[in-house]
Amino acid sequence: MVEMTSRLFEQVKREAANAYPEECCGALLGRVRGSGGEKRVEEVYLLLNAKETERERRYLITPDQYRELEKRAEREDLQILGIYHSHPDHLAEPSPFDLEHAMPWWSYVIVSVENGQTNEVKSWLLQDDRSRFSLEEIRILQERNGE
Repeated sequence: MVEMTSRLFEQVKREAANAYPEECCGALLGRVRGSGGEKRVEEVYLLLNAKETERERRYLITPDQYRELEKRAEREDLQILGIYHSHPDHLAEPSPFDLEHAMPWWSYVIVSVENGQTNEVKSWLLQDDRSRFSLEEIRILQERNGE
């Protein structure tokens, strides 16, 4: 399960809509909590889609961006819990390309954006054998005292 506040959830959706008709991408930073290993997202970090072509159906995070992301997480004492990206005019389901490039354990939050409006948002986990994704529950937490 991946948990995030409604503010962060809405931020992911907003960034997906703003990037339309191209894909947006970003990172989920946070902590693993509880005996069940729930992932609590404490920050979403928008990354520049560095893909030069086909940006409406692909995103690219460069090695330099990833190194900076790791440094940011370390500075803030957080972990990289996963990646979010949008699927313009497609379902919020992983593509074969997503399957080929994913890493086990990370959460992959995908936002479907149709005609510029966010639609469905789903999170996916890659199976350890890399054969397929499984749907992961997203729990939206209500804000408390300015969280």
